[in-house]
Amino acid sequence: MAVNQADFERALAVGRPPNITALFPNSKALIVSGKVIDRALLTKGRCMTIAANARNPFIIRGALAAAQRANAAIIIEIARSEGGAKAYCPVNYWNMATLVDTAMNELGITIPVAIHADHYGLKKESDIDFAKVEIPTLFEHGITSIAIDASHLPDDKNLLTNLALSQLVPAWAGYETEVGEIKGTSGLSTPDEALFLIQGLNAHNIFPDWIALNNGTTHGIEASDAGIDVELTRKIHDQLSPYRISGAQHGTSGNSSDRLRAIAEQTRTTKANVATALQMVSWGVEVNDYGNAKLDADGRFVKLKNEGVTESLWEEMVAYAEAQGWKGGNYKNLNLPFANRLTGQPAAVRQRMCKAVEDFVYKLLTSVFNAEDTAEAALAAIIQQGSHDLGPKAERLEDPAQWTGDKIVEKAATLDSDKGPEGDFDD
Repeated sequence: MAVNQADFERALAVGRPPNITALFPNSKALIVSGKVIDRALLTKGRCMTIAANARNPFIIRGALAAAQRANAAIIIEIARSEGGAKAYCPVNYWNMATLVDTAMNELGITIPVAIHADHYGLKKESDIDFAKVEIPTLFEHGITSIAIDASHLPDDKNLLTNLALSQLVPAWAGYETEVGEIKGTSGLSTPDEALFLIQGLNAHNIFPDWIALNNGTTHGIEASDAGIDVELTRKIHDQLSPYRISGAQHGTSGNSSDRLRAIAEQTRTTKANVATALQMVSWGVEVNDYGNAKLDADGRFVKLKNEGVTESLWEEMVAYAEAQGWKGGNYKNLNLPFANRLTGQPAAVRQRMCKAVEDFVYKLLTSVFNAEDTAEAALAAIIQQGSHDLGPKAERLEDPAQWTGDKIVEKAATLDSDKGPEGDFDD
């Protein structure tokens, strides 16, 4: 099933946010707010879509082609660690929208796509002043959705940071918040922590579209299949149901298709981040059902012959990684130094890299996430609203007098939370 052309033209006329229309006035790419994607998935129900971490341009093109085949609304994203000021990827916060717009026009993509700044991480209070300068530049360059991630901070400071920085997010844009830094089975989020964050935001007329949790996963290459705690996720989402917030699932690599189906079917999750698996697939590294790269007897990645990058380039990449002391998940650091070498491969090689991502993402969208045909619901939401701005899903339920700065600190002190071990858990 394909998007109805008349509906596409109607949505295109009103559905692109003002930053997108200013940047790409002659474009036929339906780049939309993250709110549009979330509403489309909620309309269908029991489904989520991919938020594809675009560590290289091949992932962008492959994910877009897969979504077009599946008629699914999707998100293209990059995290601050991947594509921020200290990026290890060639795709970044400031060029991602341009890359997506170009690919959509070239490939004739007619499904709606949001451009998400994932994990805009703040690890100390002094980061806030820098963020106040940098965040507006992301929207100037075409971001249409953002995750303010202060989960590294104590609960009160997490909330206060979100209150301070949410003012920089346009009202029409998608907005994600996070409770519990992604640390696997350590420092799992609790219903009370999540409720504290969302109630505090609600009291100040801030209504996030998504909340991300530490629900048992990690970033990068997962060594086990412990993965998502579906029941914990369901319990937290149920407690948050009056606030009509959706779930954002981080760290999908390391989870079987069955567990990912369960998170789509049994929780309010509409957004599922996929990063490491897409990178490996684009390079031609073999991955299993858990999205984990396979290793040979010597602990090296299994490169599929005549898949992904050329064998000679892969040998160069491996040699470079070994010289740097990079193993396992640290292969991610190859994205930037090899960006031009990857682009300089023959057309047939570049095309097979994109096709491998396309086939992987298409399977996720249709056989695991149940996201097919959500593009129609996204278009319908835009057309019904007659605008790029769908407005908030929720309304204020909390008394702002009970959520002043002092009272936020007092309430946070009563929470029983375990933040887990210290360390750098960025991917």
